[in-house]
Amino acid sequence: MALYQWILAVIWLAGIPVGVFAFVHATLQRADAFTAADKLNKMAWVGITGAAALLLILDMRGPYGIIWIAGLVASLVYIVDVRPKLKEIQGRSW
Repeated sequence: MALYQWILAVIWLAGIPVGVFAFVHATLQRADAFTAADKLNKMAWVGITGAAALLLILDMRGPYGIIWIAGLVASLVYIVDVRPKLKEIQGRSW
């Protein structure tokens, strides 16, 4: 197995917990925090991260498929952009 295949396998295996974490985190936050952070509402982010997690789990092509990459990007946008704003507003540590 070539090095790039190992790297893609690691990305694939790491992507699934990232998507699940984003979905779980979005479901556990207060709805008013999303509007206070000037982001989409809670149901929108729960839907986006839930669909992304399902794509990451069910798409067997992994990082080779554009749909899988879209799921990973959606999860990472939540983690990098929305989550810090929610933490800032709510004052939670995780």
